[in-house]
Amino acid sequence: MKSFLSRRAAETAPYTAGEQPADRQYVKLNTNENPYPPSPKAQAVLRSFDADSLKLYPPLAMRALREAVARAEGVRPENVFCGNGSDEVLALCFPAFFDEGGAGAAFADITYSFYPVFCSFFGVPYTQVPLEEDFTLDLAKLTKTRAQGVLVANPNAPTGIGIPLEEIEAFVRANSGRIVVLDEAYMPFFGQSAVPLVSRYENLLVVKTFSKGYSLAGMRCGYAVGSEALVEGLARCRDCFNSYPVDSLCQAVCAAAIEDASYYAQKNALVISERERLRGELAARGFFVLPSAANFLFARHNTRNGREVYAGLRERGVLVRHFAKPRIEAFCRITVGSREQNDALLAALDGFLKE
Repeated sequence: MKSFLSRRAAETAPYTAGEQPADRQYVKLNTNENPYPPSPKAQAVLRSFDADSLKLYPPLAMRALREAVARAEGVRPENVFCGNGSDEVLALCFPAFFDEGGAGAAFADITYSFYPVFCSFFGVPYTQVPLEEDFTLDLAKLTKTRAQGVLVANPNAPTGIGIPLEEIEAFVRANSGRIVVLDEAYMPFFGQSAVPLVSRYENLLVVKTFSKGYSLAGMRCGYAVGSEALVEGLARCRDCFNSYPVDSLCQAVCAAAIEDASYYAQKNALVISERERLRGELAARGFFVLPSAANFLFARHNTRNGREVYAGLRERGVLVRHFAKPRIEAFCRITVGSREQNDALLAALDGFLKE
């Protein structure tokens, strides 16, 4: 049968998201969602939203949302770009800042697996720099590449390892002649954001999300902070796809959420506390666990392989993430849940390890 797909559609290997099974109820610790509800302010906006307004297109400039983000980040609204999740914002970075068939992008070999997918889809060559044996990233090796721009997830995914802000600043300075995209999806659990550097370095773009730290994964909203020139470049590319990527309800809820900093500081502190408790409990059960600055742990058991751990937990009603990839196939990525969810994970692990 004749295929009507373009070569790009036929040859691109899409990103594989964490499984969302519908066959039963699971303790879901595989996609790094926040275990706590959105802020009361965000929920109040959701309940009182004027549904009649949905007959109109959402605000094109997203001014209220961008102003709220700007206040929270200490920048001007003109330095803020919003999109349908940080994935969309990251995707738009490739046509905005990288030339098809040009010098390409550079990033770690073990990092967010959407980066090579974006490169392939937009025809951008890429260089992958291997992480060190301890899974840290040597930023100097990224600097030595000849790529048009570099991407760094900080904290990294799926390892969870964070890079201190002073090292990030030195890296941005050393790469002043090319774009540096910092993916800070998990920054609420690390607290060393590079946004304050944006006013000093015109080559820096910081990308964030409402999914993790703001408990709004279901709303699909993310944003970038950078110079006006970088924001304008993203907007030019966005408007070639969809001028209205963030709906009216999402804009209103996220604007309320980002202004409730005290609530999220409290809830994310609970995540951090549980992260450290869970790390100790896993170590006591024979796991090697990388130091994490995110809301998940990357763990390898001393005697059971990663696929076995994943399958054993799944049979017992707990979902974690396993990546069947070189260097990390022995590991599972485990989202830090609530205390009750983490206790359920540990109980399931105990049952599995006794076999």
